[in-house]
Amino acid sequence: MAEVMSPVVSERIWALPVSPAAVKFLQYLLYRSDFGGQLPVRQKQMAAEYRVTPQAVSNLIAPLCELNIVLRPKNEDGSKGNSYRLHPLAAKYASTQDMEAAFRTTIARIKAGDLPHLKLPAYAAVPPAQGRPDLHVA
Repeated sequence: MAEVMSPVVSERIWALPVSPAAVKFLQYLLYRSDFGGQLPVRQKQMAAEYRVTPQAVSNLIAPLCELNIVLRPKNEDGSKGNSYRLHPLAAKYASTQDMEAAFRTTIARIKAGDLPHLKLPAYAAVPPAQGRPDLHVA
């Protein structure tokens, strides 16, 4: 069974207002996450696997948290926890049916105020539909 990536973020990754390093780290998080977005690793383990310092992980994950692509669930006392998860609209799923069911639940949770909206930029211009884009190295 092939996994399914949420198109909400994956098809608009080119428009994210984050650094290329943060986009690359998001790809690592997607790879490392469970279906539905749970990240079974803590920051220290991420740093070891990604071969950077824990501070570098903080710097890479911070802009993704600002966009609510990565969520940091709160502890029972209301303080920020030390675990992370991907927003359900940005996660991978085992099947299209699982993704659609998760999206329905997620939209209901957003409407109820239990889950934040993704803070993605609106489309300003759609990328070219045909051919290769005219990209140049600066």
